[in-house]
Parts: sequence; structure tokens; C-alpha cells
Amino acid sequence: MLKVGDRMPFFEVMDQNGNKFNSLQLLGRKTIIYFYPKDNTSGCTAQACSLRDNYARLVAEGYNVIGISKDSVNSHKNFASKYDLPFTLLSDTSTEILQAFGAWGEKKMYGKTTMGTLRKTFIFDEEGILVKIIEKVDTKNHASQILDWVISSCRTRSPSTRAARTVLSCGASSTMCRIRTVERSPRYP
Repeated sequence: MLKVGDRMPFFEVMDQNGNKFNSLQLLGRKTIIYFYPKDNTSGCTAQACSLRDNYARLVAEGYNVIGISKDSVNSHKNFASKYDLPFTLLSDTSTEILQAFGAWGEKKMYGKTTMGTLRKTFIFDEEGILVKIIEKVDTKNHASQILDWVISSCRTRSPSTRAARTVLSCGASSTMCRIRTVERSPRYP
């Protein structure tokens, strides 16, 4: 089970187009990995469409979006095509990735306890370090959950106190965070 501060586990699987995809391709860019139970179900479709409808904003914030379920490559291809999903869907039929992330476990459905995909979202920084886990996903408003976190984390990060200081500034009308380095001065300790 991953926790904040952990490094992204290595994985290699197929994407919805039948291409090999591995986690090293995600380094250098902030990444949202969301796990969902099944293509073309109401909750999973609502979640995917929320991310699709806000994809431009997520990309503008510097995020890559990846969806993972145990559905087949063909199922993912049809799902992505049917709903015009602009992001990558990965097929984890063996559940190895799901288990490595702690997104596979017991769940109750209709009074029965079964093993299955736990709907969770993991947000990684550019170096592949986990910075946020969303365990209570609001499928219809999932992109808003993520963007709300992006805004709040941008505003609450404290700058470095070393000789050169990193400053994050957020625009009031936008979620864009700008990072700049400034020299320390008596006015800016």
C-alpha cells in the first residue's frame, strides 16, 4: 500500500491502443493515476467524463492523466473511443499494479464481500513521488476534487529558506501556479 512520500512503483502494461507503456514514461511530469472498477459503468463513465471535460485545465497545470482498471485493452479502446477520452487507459488484467498501489481489495456490493478494484486516485510530482491520495472519489466531480487540491496545495506550500528561495504564486482567477527562484535579501528572508 502506497503512502504520501513513496516513489511510484515500476510497472509495464499495454495501453488502450495495444502499445507497451511503463511508469518510467511518467517521470518529468506531474501525473494523476486513477483506478476505477470497470469500463462503461455509470460511475466509471462519470469519472472519466469529468476528467475528460477538465482535461485541458489539468494539462495546463502540468498534469498527465492515466486511468487504470483490470479491463482488457480492447475494452479500454472501445471505452476511450465511445467517450472521446483524451488520456491514456492502461489494462492491468493481472491486478499487479492495482495491488502495488493498494487499489485492489475487499469491497462490499449488494451485501456480498468480494475482491475488486478500489476506486482511488494518486497524484505524483515530476520525480515520481506520491504527493496526494484521494480515497473518497466523487465520480461526477472528480476533476474538481483534483483541481481544488491543486489550488489549496499551491497556496499552502511554504517556500524554501535556503540562499535562493523558491516562490510559488497562484493567480486568483486561475489555478496556475508559477514557480520562480529569487535571491534572499534583507527584505525577503
